[in-house]
Amino acid sequence: MRVSTKSDYALRALIELAAEPGDRAVTADELGRRQDIPHGFLQSILGDLRKAGILLSQRGQSGGWRMARPPYAVTIADVIRAVDGPIVSIHGVRPEAVTYQGRAEVLTPVWIAARHALREVLETVTIAQLAEGELPSSVLKRTETDDAWRTR
Repeated sequence: MRVSTKSDYALRALIELAAEPGDRAVTADELGRRQDIPHGFLQSILGDLRKAGILLSQRGQSGGWRMARPPYAVTIADVIRAVDGPIVSIHGVRPEAVTYQGRAEVLTPVWIAARHALREVLETVTIAQLAEGELPSSVLKRTETDDAWRTR
């Protein structure tokens, strides 16, 4: 899996909003400054999150962006899907819709299993947990071995 810059920026902006006291709206300029996210790119991301029902925009003097749903009800997977589409796709197609011929048919269950493994983490961690710095034990357990940190 490759995490896009768009997903990374979206998650960083949402962590900032979730940590904001009293559900106060925060401007895109302020979010961009806090996380060093380019303004134009951030505006596009915030629009995608609004379309997905994750954020609300508020106009006026105290305008800005705020969470549309409680941060505990939004997962990393929700955010990735909102800004980048499906968690796993093969040439832009969901794994179960890809057809292979002959010996290559064995690839379909591999892609399905990979998607399932990613979901086990990405659908478990919420924006609230990220903002609080408290990850689920099931996720932390996956980081306990040296092999988890080893690049290949």
